[in-house]
Amino acid sequence: MAEQSSSGKRVFPPLYVPTGDVDTDRLAFFHVLERLKTQKRTGWINRNARSSFCSIADHMYRMAILAMCTSDASLDISKRVPPFLFWCVLMCVVHDLAEAQVGDITPSEGISKEEKRRLESEAMHNFVYDMLHGSEAALKIEALWREYEEQKTKEARFVKDLDRLEMALQAREYEKEHCRHLQDFFDSSLPLLRHDEVRGWGEALDRERRGA
Repeated sequence: MAEQSSSGKRVFPPLYVPTGDVDTDRLAFFHVLERLKTQKRTGWINRNARSSFCSIADHMYRMAILAMCTSDASLDISKRVPPFLFWCVLMCVVHDLAEAQVGDITPSEGISKEEKRRLESEAMHNFVYDMLHGSEAALKIEALWREYEEQKTKEARFVKDLDRLEMALQAREYEKEHCRHLQDFFDSSLPLLRHDEVRGWGEALDRERRGA
């Protein structure tokens, strides 16, 4: 996984080199997924929430469950994979998949959005084509990831709102656990919620926080 050098800059691991053997390369991809379980989210590390760092997998898992809790039947994906919720849940699961290779890059690291996008696209191509050999499942993963990145569909925007809400939920939990004030995490998430139901969830969280 991506690590910090002695100078404090992020050092990226080399991309996987395919062997040409489908089973070997697929298994390599399965092993890469462990990085999502052990790679911690950078924002929390920077805030020294050390007793309970949130991993990338932790973050994506809760987003998936949040997607299952919506009652918005307009999030239809009948042209691809019914029912509508299934597609949103899958998108939650894979939306940060590239971070298994590049880590959780934040604006404070001085890496441009364009460079971040290039690195993540390169990682996904490596996963989908070098490790999973462009299989049907791999192409579905790529389609989900790309749809989320492009933010053109209502499903992708809904999942983006879950991404913001999950960060706010985690911030609130770290505030309670560590008696710290993490207002900037709320300022960069809750006001940006667009989906009516998710915005309502965010307002409930804000009320809980203000009433504490």
